[in-house]
Amino acid sequence: MPMYESTKFDWSGGGGGQVLDLETAVKDGILGGDVSGPVYTGLADKMDLKIMIQELESIDVPSVFICPISLAPMQEPVTLCTGQTYERSNILKWFSLGRFTCPTTMQELWDNSVTPNNTLQQLIFSWFSIKYAAMKKKSEDVHGRSIEILETLKKVKGQARVQALKELRKLVSIHSTAKKAVVGNNGVGLISFLLGPFTTHAVGSEAIGILVKLDLDLETKKNLMQPAKISLMVDMLNEGTIETKINCTKLIEILMEAGLGSEKVSSCSLLVGLLRLVKDKRHQNGVLAGLGLLKTICSHEAVKYSLVSIGAVPQLVEILPSLSNECLELALHILEAVSTVAKGRLALKDCPCTIPNVVKLLMRVSESCTQFALSILWAVCKLAPDECAPLAVDAGLAAKLLLVMQSGCSPELKQQSAELLKLCSLNYSASIFLSKCKLTRSLQ
Repeated sequence: MPMYESTKFDWSGGGGGQVLDLETAVKDGILGGDVSGPVYTGLADKMDLKIMIQELESIDVPSVFICPISLAPMQEPVTLCTGQTYERSNILKWFSLGRFTCPTTMQELWDNSVTPNNTLQQLIFSWFSIKYAAMKKKSEDVHGRSIEILETLKKVKGQARVQALKELRKLVSIHSTAKKAVVGNNGVGLISFLLGPFTTHAVGSEAIGILVKLDLDLETKKNLMQPAKISLMVDMLNEGTIETKINCTKLIEILMEAGLGSEKVSSCSLLVGLLRLVKDKRHQNGVLAGLGLLKTICSHEAVKYSLVSIGAVPQLVEILPSLSNECLELALHILEAVSTVAKGRLALKDCPCTIPNVVKLLMRVSESCTQFALSILWAVCKLAPDECAPLAVDAGLAAKLLLVMQSGCSPELKQQSAELLKLCSLNYSASIFLSKCKLTRSLQ
């Protein structure tokens, strides 16, 4: 049986100090909410406190409950002779390092004993108990409401269905309890069923917004790969709001993991939609999502040719200078994949920005980016050495290649740089080529 104690506490922790009760703590803002119910003490309750602290890690905790050493809530607070309170394990570790000072005030201690602060410990336990109970009640309410919405979706149509989906999407975006309720009550199948050839974009947008938040099993993914459902996703990718476009992109990428065929991902409508998303600089999340899916699907030969046919190559090359480092690596990966097919190499050669934009990225972001950039430049210069090599040298390629060869990059990268440097030097005498290397290097 757990022990019960009075709800009046000696705040000083050592007896004879100010008496503080739970009602006063609530009034002063230390505790909040209902103060009814017993206060527990003992080892079992300390273990419970640890669990509560872990599950409430994102909540704002009163500063008086925080250990100044670890900046985490205290479970076993002790007070020093200076009046400062710390977590027992933290202050004992401080002493074990030969430090006999108060960490907060840096005063030397005239007494290195520690006094359990039972008052504060019980206040901490009471505060977390109240918050934990409120969280559990809210979780139960969310679970029940999620099931109610699923039942409603079976009966309603039109705007009522849209509103029900909106509420459910909000719940699964915030609460893991709602996700469990949807998955555990066949909600995934129900929501997937709502997507089809006659689904309005309003319903489809909310349904997809829910599905991307859930862990989908293989059967659900295969169900979502039906042509009518994919067609709806592609339509909304081209015509929906920015949030809908991003969610459609993420869902299609999830389906790729389940084996979505190249004949579906190489459709011009999908690629055009992704390209529009990537070019919209106002929404970096959209740029990242679009490039991420393009990277995933660009290994398919059909996708490479389709990207060339819709004019994606010059558009991707032109936005390279404005991309973040994370997006740059994705974009270069895509362009490097396109450079492995003849039409892709030709498109890269014909784009006037390819050589200057790609040369600038050598040794700028990461070794992976340098690898992709070298492969692109090699493909272009190899295709038309007389035309492209002089442009590359004038853009500073020779000096950059020398930097790569002198760096700590991989042997394969250094070898590739040496071969490209040799290719670029064929149209020059040794003295002229060397002078160009020095000139461009001094200008960088």
